[in-house]
Amino acid sequence: MFELICNALLWLALLYVYFFHVTEAPIPVKVQKNPYALSPDVWPKAIVILLLVFIAVNIVRILRRNRDNPDFSLRGFGVRSAEFLKSRTFLGILLVLGASFALEPLGFMGTCFLMLLLYGLLLGDRRVLRLVVLSAAITVLLYAVFGVLLSVNLPRGTLPQARDFALYVESLIAQTKAAIF
Repeated sequence: MFELICNALLWLALLYVYFFHVTEAPIPVKVQKNPYALSPDVWPKAIVILLLVFIAVNIVRILRRNRDNPDFSLRGFGVRSAEFLKSRTFLGILLVLGASFALEPLGFMGTCFLMLLLYGLLLGDRRVLRLVVLSAAITVLLYAVFGVLLSVNLPRGTLPQARDFALYVESLIAQTKAAIF
């Protein structure tokens, strides 16, 4: 029952996103004037529609699979939801939610580093020094790939220390890039 309710809520949330965010997104005038330009709402529409279809199929699968199950009730939902709230999966969801709120003040580097470190601890790795080194290395690698190679503007952070650190790392990467090329 828990899985069914989660799928139904996700389906409703995606339906809301589709009608109030994807279809209402403004299309730049430059794109509207060009008959050959791909509208920026095409991919979000396609992805949300596919997700809606797949979640609907999953809901039907859940209902068919549990047709004769006596535990498939609201009482079973209460027991399973209490277990879920104590699980690592729920803690991981809270960690991602917290990271989404920390992204603006801490920037990409601070948020990515903390999320990787905390997620490693959540998964059970107790070698903190190893986690710190790996989290830092993965953060710098992701920043180099997305920020430098793909030229994606990653948030630097609104806290002065986070912003200064991001600018310092950017200057190091730019110096390395200039020395190599």
